[in-house]
Amino acid sequence: MAGKIRHYFAGGNTAKGFHHFFESNLSSLSRLWILKGGPGTGKSTLMKQIGHAWLEKGYDVEWIHCSSDPDSLDGLIIPSLQIGLVDGTAPHILEPTAPGAKEDYVNLGQAWDRKKLEGQIEEVAKYNKEIEESYQKAYKIFAEALLIHDEWEKIYIENLDREAANQLAESYVSSLFGNVNLNKQGEVKHRYLGAATSQGAVDYIPNLTYELPQRYFIKGRPGTGKSTLLKKVAKAAEERGLDAEIYHCGFDPESLDMVIVRELGFAIFDSTAPHEYFPERDGDEILDTYEKIIKPGTDEENLPQIQTIQKRYTEKMNEATACLKKAKYIHDDLESIYIQAMNFERVEKIQQAIHAEIEEIAQGT
Repeated sequence: MAGKIRHYFAGGNTAKGFHHFFESNLSSLSRLWILKGGPGTGKSTLMKQIGHAWLEKGYDVEWIHCSSDPDSLDGLIIPSLQIGLVDGTAPHILEPTAPGAKEDYVNLGQAWDRKKLEGQIEEVAKYNKEIEESYQKAYKIFAEALLIHDEWEKIYIENLDREAANQLAESYVSSLFGNVNLNKQGEVKHRYLGAATSQGAVDYIPNLTYELPQRYFIKGRPGTGKSTLLKKVAKAAEERGLDAEIYHCGFDPESLDMVIVRELGFAIFDSTAPHEYFPERDGDEILDTYEKIIKPGTDEENLPQIQTIQKRYTEKMNEATACLKKAKYIHDDLESIYIQAMNFERVEKIQQAIHAEIEEIAQGT
C-alpha cells in the first residue's frame, strides 16, 4: 500500500522579509542531502522522483513546498528513515552541523555545460538582479500592508474584554489537554500555515488535518485574540511533553495560525481569510472570538473605517503578490538558460546514487 504525503511550507515571503524554519524540521534527521545548483538544475524534480519512489514502497513522506512557487519543492523528508533532502541555495542557505557524518552537499552544477553558460553571464546577472529587486519590493509592500493591518487590529483591541479573552483561552487549554502530562521532552516543529506565493495565498490545511478527530475553526476579526490563544495552546503542549506542530502566519511570522497535537488528535487554527474553512464533519467545531470577547456592535460602529482599511490592505496585498508573480516570470526565464545547459543524464545518476544510499539506510532499520 502506498504511503501518504504531508504538505507544508517551512519558508515564507513575509512582511519581515524571507523567513524560514528549516532547521526546526530538519534537526531530528540522521541523514540529510543539501542540494546545490542554479535554477533549472533539477533539484525539485529530483526530490519529487525520490519521494514518489518511496511512497510506492509504502513510506510516508513530507513535501516542503517552495513559498514562491508551491508547485516546486524546497525539501523532502521520509520521517521513518530519518532522512531528508533540501534545496540549500539562496534564500534558504543551510550550513551542515556534521559534514560527511550527517549532511552531504550535492552539487547539481557538476551536470551543466559551463561553456554554454559563460556566453550568457550578463543575462544571468541581469535576471538575478531583477528577481532580487522584485522580492525586496514585495517585502517592502508587505511591511506596509502589515502597518495597515495593525490599524485594523487596533479597532478590535480597543473593544476587547481581556478578562473574557483569558478565560476563553484557559477554558480551551483545559478542555484540549485535561490532565495529560507526559514524562518526556516534546518534539516541536515550527512551520507556516500558508504562504504568500506568486499564485496568491496557498495553504494545505485539509491535507494536514484530515486524519485528526477534532478540528477547531477559530473565527473572528484581526486583533480578536486568535494568535494569543494559539500561543497559549502551543505553550501548554510544550510544557506537558507533547509533540506539537506550530504553524506560523505566512504574512507575519511572529503570529500563530495553527497548532496540531497529533498525540491528542486535534488541530486548532485561524479559519479566517485567506485560509477560511468551515466545519464539514463530526468533530469539527467553530470558536468565534469576536462573539465571545469583543464588545457587541463594534463592527457596526466602525464600519466605514473598517471598509476603508480593508480596501487599502487588499490593494497592498495584491500589489505585493504582483511583485512575486513578476519574480516568478523572470525566474522562469533564468531557469530556461540553465535547463538548456544541463546534462540531465548526469542528474539521473546523482539521483540513483542518493536512492541507493537510502536503500541501504532502509535495510538497516
